[in-house]
Amino acid sequence: MSVWSFDFISDMDRMRREMDRFLDEFRSPGWSLPFSRTSFLPGRAARGYPLLNIGEDGENIYVDALAPGVDPKTFDVSIKQNQLTISGEKKALLSTVESKAVHRSERTDGQFIRSITLPMEVSVDKVKASYENGLLKLTLPKAETAKPRQISVSVA
Repeated sequence: MSVWSFDFISDMDRMRREMDRFLDEFRSPGWSLPFSRTSFLPGRAARGYPLLNIGEDGENIYVDALAPGVDPKTFDVSIKQNQLTISGEKKALLSTVESKAVHRSERTDGQFIRSITLPMEVSVDKVKASYENGLLKLTLPKAETAKPRQISVSVA
């Protein structure tokens, strides 16, 4: 005899999260019907490409975009208000295997676009970008209005 358990609340919560993730694909700027590849990583279609790490300190916001194999000349980085957009193209690699049947193909190519909302406004004219070893590094200086200000309190 087998025992089957059913937890209605956790199953409904899991289903809601999956539906949210599915619907987020339709809202992404890189989506084009009827087909879309939002990621070059197999099994990661719910994520955008390139994968990002974002951090900050008192002066800057730092964005690291993992984009191996992308020709740096194809990158287009733009900022409008506090919306960062990274686009580019990953060119097809020449096949090293001449065959009539492909058994596995995990390396993909094509154009990509990824937009994110930054946590605050930045000084667009002072942004720095570099690309090395498959990593696009952006340094986005915070706008003066976005930096915290120290207010001195006078004692009477």
